[in-house]
This record gives sequence, structure tokens and C-alpha cells, in this order.
Amino acid sequence: MVRDDLSDLAAFAAVARHRSFRRAAAELGLSPSALSHAVRGLEERMGLRLLNRTTRSVAPTEAGAALLVRLGPALDDIAQAVAAARASASRPTGTLRLNAPRSACRLVLMPLLSRFLTLHPEIRVEVVSDDALTDIVGEGFDAGIRFGERLALDMVAVPVCGPQRFAVVAAPAYLARRGVPEVPADLAGHACLRQRFPGGSLFPWELECDRVAETVAVDGPLILGDQDLVRLAALDGLGIGFVFEGYVADDLASGSLMRLLSPWCPAFPGFHLYYPGRRQVPAPLRAFLDVVREAGRSAPSGAGPASPPCP
Repeated sequence: MVRDDLSDLAAFAAVARHRSFRRAAAELGLSPSALSHAVRGLEERMGLRLLNRTTRSVAPTEAGAALLVRLGPALDDIAQAVAAARASASRPTGTLRLNAPRSACRLVLMPLLSRFLTLHPEIRVEVVSDDALTDIVGEGFDAGIRFGERLALDMVAVPVCGPQRFAVVAAPAYLARRGVPEVPADLAGHACLRQRFPGGSLFPWELECDRVAETVAVDGPLILGDQDLVRLAALDGLGIGFVFEGYVADDLASGSLMRLLSPWCPAFPGFHLYYPGRRQVPAPLRAFLDVVREAGRSAPSGAGPASPPCP
């Protein structure tokens, strides 16, 4: 079938149904001459007369009538499919696929999804938690969540939370045995709980005070795959962890963990939702963006208490 056959078949079906070029042209928004030309071209490509024409009437031939019987339901299905697609563009239904690192899922995405699914129970959401730098377009995701500085320039980015902070933490029992580090260099003498990314690299301990950044070379007997495990190991007194503040807020409040080197952990810009292009955003993603922006307007500014001054 050539590219024009579908529209010409629809033109033929309208003429055969109305038995009139004039009435069919009015339905399709075409001129009678354009409609006649389309049907004639279809007949020439098929090598078959589909309509008998006189100056007074139009009627399908036997072959045309048989074609119309088969063609009518198919054209109806196509029209319904197009109408459903147009409706989904304005009404948020379907599936939203999101990709985010595990830290973003826990700290920002799950609270947003609670609100989103309450507002839009007809939408299905699939979340893939992945600490690798995934190509969301190539892997079929509608959007992803990452830090702003790790986004490609051709992506649209929307903040999903306020500033974030890291926390250097340890259990009181560990500190009683090993002492309290006062400056980043003191970490060299401690058991530090390290985290490895899926790609194989180790999570860097990047500390900063008065705009002086320092990447600390730490070591320790335990390397783990995510920050939840680092938190649990720190609670067990196995060493010093370096995690997002949100992971350990309750532990710090209860005294189960102690915060260390706080002046060296300033706030930094938080996570962004990102997606390709601004045109024809799928309805489920558009609805999720509304929830993200609403949460951003209502969220308190800042990232908790300010860091104390550098020693």
C-alpha cells in the first residue's frame, strides 16, 4: 500500500456510503473535484473500477460494494483509535515510566507518587531504581531524576526538591572506641563505609568548607551497594558513613547516630526531573509535572539547619 492509499480509501468509502461526491466532499472538507481525483487515482492504482458514475448518480460496482463491506469496520477502528489517542493527550491516562537513583526514589520520588496516584488513580506508574547514568530515551522512559549538573543540555529540567546535604555519621559506640574526627584528614585513621556505583566506581567523599572543596581518600573494611546499607552498617558500629542527610534524620534525632564534620557538609542544589523536549508532552508526564511544580511551591526553602562555620 502506498502512502496515499489510506486517505483515498477513506474518500472512496465516503462517496460509496453517501452515493454522492457532493455530500461526501462536505463530510470530508474537500472539494468534489479533489474527491473525484482521489477516487480515480485509487481505481487506477488498483486497476479496478469501484464506482459507477453518471451525471445524476453514483453507485459502487460489485467490487466496490465488496470492498466497502470490508473497509467500513477497519476505517471505524482507525477513527476510534485516533479519537482515543487525542483523548489521552488531554486526559491523563496510561503508563508513566520513570528512572531514578535509589536515593532520589527514597528522598523525593515516593512522597510525590503518593500525591500523584491519589489525584490520578487511572494512571499506572513504573519506577526503575537505577544508580547508573541511564539513557532514558533509549530505554523507553518518559522522564528521569538526577542532579542538575549531570543532565544533558538538550533535556528539560524541573527541580523536584529543595537543597540537599550529605552527613558524615557514626554510632556513639564506634566513636567511643575510635575517637571523633575533627577535620577531614582525621578520616584516614578510621574505618569508613564506602559505596560502589553499578559502573564500578566508588562514591567519592567530597567535603567543602568556606568554598574550599576537598575529595577525601577514605578506606575501610566494608564496601556496600547503596546508602540504606551504609546507614545500617553505621548503626551497627561498623564504621563512619557518608550519606544523604534525609537517610539518617531520624537516627540523628534519636541519638542512634552522631553527626561529624558538619561544617564540611554544606547544602547543594537538589534533584531535578528531566525529560526530552517541550512539545507534545505525554498526558501522564504532564500531570506528574503539575504535581512536581505544586510540591515545589509548597515546600519550605532551605535544607534544614545551616552548617556551622568552618573551624
